[in-house]
Amino acid sequence: MTEAKYIIGSDKVVLITGATGYIGLKVVKTLLDLGFRRIRCFARPSGKHSALLHLAESYKGAPVEIVTGNLLSRADCLAAAESAEVIYHLAAGTGQKSFADAYMNSVVTTRNLLEASAKQGCLKRFVNISSFAVYSNTQDNGGRLLDENSTIEERPELRGEAYCFAKVKQEQFVREYCSTFGMPYVIVRPGAVYGPGKTYLTDRVGIDTFGIFLHIGGSNTIPLTYIDNCAEAIAFAGLREGIDGEVFNVVDDDLPSSRQFLRLYKKHVRRFRSLYVPHFLSYWLCYLWEKYSETSHGQLPPAFNRRRWNAYWRKTDYCNKKLKTRVGWTPKVPTTEGLMRYFAGCRSAQTNA
Repeated sequence: MTEAKYIIGSDKVVLITGATGYIGLKVVKTLLDLGFRRIRCFARPSGKHSALLHLAESYKGAPVEIVTGNLLSRADCLAAAESAEVIYHLAAGTGQKSFADAYMNSVVTTRNLLEASAKQGCLKRFVNISSFAVYSNTQDNGGRLLDENSTIEERPELRGEAYCFAKVKQEQFVREYCSTFGMPYVIVRPGAVYGPGKTYLTDRVGIDTFGIFLHIGGSNTIPLTYIDNCAEAIAFAGLREGIDGEVFNVVDDDLPSSRQFLRLYKKHVRRFRSLYVPHFLSYWLCYLWEKYSETSHGQLPPAFNRRRWNAYWRKTDYCNKKLKTRVGWTPKVPTTEGLMRYFAGCRSAQTNA
């Protein structure tokens, strides 16, 4: 891709929320690599800004502007959005367990940011970073392929996951608001992002809730995307011409099965006891948990249910064709190399713990 294919020049203001986060920091680096020099990073006052400052210094003092504030403040959003022509909205309440908190930190914050941008009147694209968590994965398209046309959760509150609920509602709001006020947008849905800096196993492999790791994924493919590949896909989605109003899934090539991933993790990081739970049994257990939660009137939270089983553990294939053909993205880091980097990061974290 060349600058001629971008919707803005490298001298225009680009705003990134959640810039100190795991993905956000890599998006900043990717934009610097692409030659953009007016990058504004929005972060909480209590956030760790040292990584951003170090990144700017490594690019010979690139003018990375750090703006602190709270996206729940309309005044802070207005200051952040000033003159911004592309906005990458990565900030989200990922650790929120309460549905109300998750809604506030994903939907209300998005509303404030879009309203602030509308007042500026210079937006060329709003890039909303969503997640594979929004998919219901009921495969009503007659196959087991999950792509951008697959159904998202119609009743996300029933899945028992505040993050899923908030992301579904956030996407709905972005579409409605941008359509009403004629604002250009793109929605990006990363799969399971991994790489150095992350040490836990994705829930798509299994869960470590009951004193032993329950391996539920089995032969299922894991929708992995290496952090560098994911960040580049997000960056390009904000710059490429002719893709307004589109949704893009981000997954890498040559994806491993859950069983392959777990075997490699045990070989290269650490060994631990795990118990494989066959698919029919895991589905049945989720069904029983769900029913008991209903009859006990919330005595047992619906942490495991059939909706969650479909989303995480139903046998599924994944596609990145649209991202490649429409955005011009290809994963630069092969999965085999990405996994080795990830495992090395996990080993290093254990040594330094």
